[in-house]
Amino acid sequence: MSVAKFFIPSVNTLGTGAVDSAADDIAALGFKRALVVTDKVLVEVGLVAKVTAKLTAKGVETVIFDGTQPNPTVGNVNAGLALLKEHDCDFVISLGGGSPHDCAKGIALVAANGGSIADYEGVDKSPKPQMPLVAINTTAGTASEMTRFCIITDEERHIKMAIVDKNTTPLLSVNDPELMLDKPKALTAATGMDALTHAVEAYVSIAANPITDACAEKAFTLISDNLRNAVNNGQDIAARDQMAYAQFLAGMAFNNASLGYVHAMAHQLGGFYDLPHGVCNAILLPHVQAYNAQVVPERLAKVAQFMGVDISGMTDEQGAEAALEAIRALSKDIGIPANLTELGVKEEDIPTLATNALNDACGLTNPKQATHEEISALFKGAL
Repeated sequence: MSVAKFFIPSVNTLGTGAVDSAADDIAALGFKRALVVTDKVLVEVGLVAKVTAKLTAKGVETVIFDGTQPNPTVGNVNAGLALLKEHDCDFVISLGGGSPHDCAKGIALVAANGGSIADYEGVDKSPKPQMPLVAINTTAGTASEMTRFCIITDEERHIKMAIVDKNTTPLLSVNDPELMLDKPKALTAATGMDALTHAVEAYVSIAANPITDACAEKAFTLISDNLRNAVNNGQDIAARDQMAYAQFLAGMAFNNASLGYVHAMAHQLGGFYDLPHGVCNAILLPHVQAYNAQVVPERLAKVAQFMGVDISGMTDEQGAEAALEAIRALSKDIGIPANLTELGVKEEDIPTLATNALNDACGLTNPKQATHEEISALFKGAL
């Protein structure tokens, strides 16, 4: 039996009104001035002002950094860090989806440990915890608000760096479905499929254990039951609430069982072409799992079962194929592009993408280790 470690923030607040509860928690911790890491869209729609007003009412000052890009970069981290130092902030708040959370983790980690965020690429490279981070989520997908994963794009190398470090785990995570209302259909779809990918990759991971399995299995059911409604009716707060729980459960699964080749490959597409992460995951997911079905068909058959497919009488291989069909159907129903060609991915870039994917730490826990030729074939199959 191998030793399992389970990472999660100390406090996790979920449900309608979670932001108000979190404001009380932040004030009780005694923090005085926050660097709020967010993006320009959330500032423009008034969401940032809505949240910072709650903090101001509790005596907590805020400094806004809205320079986070959709795929946050080393430059974004450096700019946010400079603002944090300029205003002598004593903690960090991330407000948004995966991009602000990852950018904030990079800022908080370097603020405490020095150097450059690139110094911490890999697994557990930092010597001490990051500056205290409160992560307030506005999308149901990445689970970055509660994980030890931080993905930052290196603009010079055109790759996404995977920083997997227990010291990037936020102090407090917040999931309030009221902050998730009115999100665009495409964003809701992409982040929802990101959550499904997290659950599937954790479930077939060689590091899976009974705790991560339980989290992933519930996530499969909640996503299958609620994602279509969340996409088609952005005001459906019940669907938004259940998707918030689903993505959190999927986060608990992959934060501790890690991921696989879907993410290792998607990271390269994001870094090379600046493409949306969730969409890349959704397109790659059935292709990579068809490859994994060679070794773990029984696990994928269970994915189908928890997504509502009746697999009684099926062989494991048939059940695995049913899972792939359920994943494809969900993607199609919510408007995910059919292939990577639609995103502008070019076949001539695949050798480079495959090389970089094999260097990504996420691939280490994939149930079947691939050659460069096999990864290249998976990319080509998704074109």
